[in-house]
Amino acid sequence: MADTENTIELCAKDDVAEGEALKVETGDLELAVYRVEDTFYVTDNMCTHGPGELSEGYLEGHVIECDFHGGQFDIRNGEIVAPPCIVKLKTYKVVPHDSAVVIEAPAD
Repeated sequence: MADTENTIELCAKDDVAEGEALKVETGDLELAVYRVEDTFYVTDNMCTHGPGELSEGYLEGHVIECDFHGGQFDIRNGEIVAPPCIVKLKTYKVVPHDSAVVIEAPAD
């Protein structure tokens, strides 16, 4: 198991279906957890352009499209794929774990 002082357990791996996103709230963080080809990715849940929640968006491969205005991001690195977004999406490092999705705790 990962060092729990520097990590945050978000959910069980089985909670996230292949090709889907799951909204997870922990502390002050509202995150989207994605599962693509049995690999997990985690980003902020809120779109950087407006009030859209990315966990409610459309995931195709490694690209999440905000259902509010159609902006797109690469979930692997937060890079903008399609406008109207102009601010990169925050991503979180996923830590290997047998049964849970765990991220490194963000620095304050």
